[in-house]
Order: sequence, then structure tokens, then C-alpha cells
Amino acid sequence: MQAIAGALVGMTRAEAARLAGMERQALRDAVVRYNAEGLAGLHDRPRPGRRPRLDGKQKATLKQLVLDGPDVEATGLSAWTLSELCREVEERWGVSYHPSHVGKLMHQLGLSRQKARPSHPKADAAAREAFAKGGCRPPSMTRGRSTPTSA
Repeated sequence: MQAIAGALVGMTRAEAARLAGMERQALRDAVVRYNAEGLAGLHDRPRPGRRPRLDGKQKATLKQLVLDGPDVEATGLSAWTLSELCREVEERWGVSYHPSHVGKLMHQLGLSRQKARPSHPKADAAAREAFAKGGCRPPSMTRGRSTPTSA
């Protein structure tokens, strides 16, 4: 904007570009966009790039799939791993991803890696609750120190 301001007050374009540290051609392009659209024309425009392999609807379905968790009877999985998600995406939509890219995709969807705390299948829930409430503590011992006797 400093270069455009310089050009608007009467400096030559070469001088205004040099003071702003840019090329004269870049200043010319900026002035043309400024004249056509005002300050809004100076914002970066979206650049073309590779189209995503999954569309918005497929990404929403994938997010819900992750949030619902795997079907234990059908898949034999208790939790999704990135490699298993790659396999699931390829089966459903025919799109092949590397596990690290699926991790990035999960991050874009607002999901993070969370691992459930392991529990034994034959664990006693009542015993766990009792332990959590402090029911298994040994009787507390006196914590006071004995004062040394003077000799």
C-alpha cells in the first residue's frame, strides 16, 4: 500500500516501487487492481491447486464414522487406527491415502488422536469404584515425628 500511495502522490512508479522494496511490474499490477477494485483488490486471491480427493459430504461421513467408532463384530477393531481408516476410506470411496495424511485429515476435521485407557475384560467394576473412592487404603498411620530425647 505504501508503494501505491507513493504512486498516487505523484512519484514515478519506478521510484515508488524502489522505496517499497518491490519490482516496478508488481507495483503496476497492484495499481491496476487497486484502480479496478479499491483496497479489496489488493488482498491475496485464492490460488488454484489440486482438488481434494474427498468432497465435503464424504469428509462429514468420515468424521461421523470416526466418532461412532468401528463395529466390533464386523471389523474386529475396538478403536480406529490411521491405517485402518486408510483401508476403510479406500473400500468406501476408492481413494488411497497414506496414514500420516489421514492424520492430517483428522486434524482438519477437528479430531485429535485419543486413546482409551485399557481395561481388562474380566475387571470387577465394583472393586474399581471402591478403589477410586479410597476404600482399599490401609489404615492411616500417624505421621507425626517422634521428638528426639535430649541426652
